[in-house]
Formats: sequence, C-alpha cells, structure tokens
Amino acid sequence: MVTLPDGTYDVIVVDAETTEDGDVRIELTVTLGSHVGRMVVLRGRHAGGIGGAGDDVSTLLGIPGTLRVHGGEPNFSPER
Repeated sequence: MVTLPDGTYDVIVVDAETTEDGDVRIELTVTLGSHVGRMVVLRGRHAGGIGGAGDDVSTLLGIPGTLRVHGGEPNFSPER
C-alpha cells in the first residue's frame, strides 16, 4: 500500500473488517486528484466507532469520505 503525502483526499471504502485480534481494518481508495486509484489501509483498535459503524464495520463498505493526512497520520471521516 502507498503512503500519501500530507493533504486532504476524497476516498471510498472498498473493504472493512474486524480482525481476529479485535482491531479494525479499513481499506480506502482515493477517488479524485493526482493520487486517484491509490489505496490506503487504516488499522486500529478504535476505528470501529468511525461514522457510527459500531461493531459492524461492514456498514462502511462503499461509503465515500474524506481522508486527511497531517504529519503522516491519517484521519478518515465517512460521509453519512
């Protein structure tokens, strides 16, 4: 997967799952701009609370959103 430079990106969720160890893994694809088609994977303990997904992160599949990268740290906000 590609690391994106700091900036704001339009993305869509192409995969979302809870792993065996309890982490949440969300795969995003950039949909506009010079990085279109690039994929980013986010993984973390508390990512399941993103956008009210709760324990069922599969509800995020196909949802567009905004990925902000600042200081190399990504922050994803789904559109609901």
